[in-house]
Amino acid sequence: MLKRFFSYYRPYKHLFILDFSCAVLAGLLELAFPVVVNQVIDKIMPKGNFRLIGLACVGLLLFYILNTFLQYIVVFFGHKLGVNIETDMRRELYSHLQTQPFEYYDNQKTGKLMSRLTTDLFEISEVAHHGPEDVFITVMTLVGSFYLMLRIHVQLALATFIVLPFITVALVFFNKKMTKVNTKIYDNLGEFNAGVEASVSGIRVTQSFANEPFERQRFEGLNQTYRQSKILFYKVMGISSAYNYFLIRLINLFTLIFGAYYTINGEITNGDFVGFILLANVFVRPIEKVNNMIESYPKGIAGFKRFTEEIDKKPAIVDKPNAVAVDHLKGDIIYDDVSFSYADSSKVLNHIDLHIVPGETVAFVGQSGSGKTTLCNLLPRFYEVSEGNITIDGINIQEMTLASLRNQIGIVQQDVFLFPGTIRENIAYGKLDATEEEIQNAMQLAHLEKVVEQMSDGLDTMIGERGVKLSGGQKQRVAIARMFLKNPPILILDEATSALDTETEQVIQESLNSLAEGRTTMIIAHRLATIKHATRIVVVSDKGILEVGTHEELLAKGGHYRRLHDAQFRD
Repeated sequence: MLKRFFSYYRPYKHLFILDFSCAVLAGLLELAFPVVVNQVIDKIMPKGNFRLIGLACVGLLLFYILNTFLQYIVVFFGHKLGVNIETDMRRELYSHLQTQPFEYYDNQKTGKLMSRLTTDLFEISEVAHHGPEDVFITVMTLVGSFYLMLRIHVQLALATFIVLPFITVALVFFNKKMTKVNTKIYDNLGEFNAGVEASVSGIRVTQSFANEPFERQRFEGLNQTYRQSKILFYKVMGISSAYNYFLIRLINLFTLIFGAYYTINGEITNGDFVGFILLANVFVRPIEKVNNMIESYPKGIAGFKRFTEEIDKKPAIVDKPNAVAVDHLKGDIIYDDVSFSYADSSKVLNHIDLHIVPGETVAFVGQSGSGKTTLCNLLPRFYEVSEGNITIDGINIQEMTLASLRNQIGIVQQDVFLFPGTIRENIAYGKLDATEEEIQNAMQLAHLEKVVEQMSDGLDTMIGERGVKLSGGQKQRVAIARMFLKNPPILILDEATSALDTETEQVIQESLNSLAEGRTTMIIAHRLATIKHATRIVVVSDKGILEVGTHEELLAKGGHYRRLHDAQFRD
């Protein structure tokens, strides 16, 4: 894990060398101060030459000025290094999440993923900055100060050093314990974020049912779970800090008692005694830093473990090594003995055989859960077929690159997702480099111009999160305009008008008919009135395809389609 962690330093090795070198030099200058004081007291002061004392103080002042500059470099450039590494990790994690298929997100909570991208990586930045230099400087300062103390008096140095093994044992013990607690904290924080995200997203439902007290109670449960985890962390940290504080004060006490004894007996000079006390303070300073290390390191280690766990989850759907980039597909689609099951082994599609010719409009109908949407989602490889093959223009879709395949397919869904921003930005999402003329043309084809004219800022009107300021019909028209701009040869309409009123549905249907013209179109529908114009209608069930034919042919058969039709139009 350490090797993997340090690999993120590679792009910033010059920044790391600058930070690390300045930190080491600052540590060495700290060690020089007690030595200078020792010399001033024992050799310069007995001569009574204040000029030499003044020069020694000027020398120390220069030391401090240099150390001040070094401290700035360590703090600023060190934290810059940490932030750069944190940013790289977040970029890598975000790119990794984008490669995951639909099935991965079916089993994830948005709040948990947000926690992985934010909170988990905050502490990694601190460890990336302080980790290597703190460990090295702690060891260097301990060894350097102990060596200088030995030069003054061996027995006194050993008396001071005797407490250090107890501090080392405590460091290892508390570090392990707090890493475990921090992992639990991150898990609870993920659940907390997921709960908050769901509550905020569903606030309209909550208020419509007047269930605010219930949501407050649920939030309080999440809040208390997170609180308990943090209290446990600070309890362990408190015990660790108190333990180390006591041992550090013992070092100072031993230095004072034994130092005074050896000075009175004439084994060390007054200058040696003062220098030794100053060295003892330098000696305990990195030990005091251990308390900070015990607080921040477990957080960073726990965050990095969760980061690597996520990165190591390989995407289930990826490009094959020899995948080809396709362009200008005609839309000749063949489902050859296709079956599909989810990871929990629940079978959704069973041995589907279907041929859709270019330019044809094929509608899929059937009971909810019969696999209509899944059948269409297999085409852009949002899910991977369990058995069989799907080809477009004679090429297996698994032999195509994902990006090029999905560029050839457009999807308009019932639950339209719009990004926060303006109408213009959401339309342009279909073609990021679209010109103003292309955006205006797409808007007209989607019958959106009257809607835009009524808005105060026209195309630059802010639509709120998920397009909350637009009606269902307006959102659908924005989605259709976006698809006109993309201009794909294959189109999937997933119940695109089922949530709209009759008048709006007719307007949207006209837009969809215009959009489908000249394209291979697959329509998923519950309202049979919207698919009478389809070239073919496919009746799907969990047992496979039951019937195929035109609207009139299927009505004449008097089978499954006729029963669905009569159930909708009985009145």
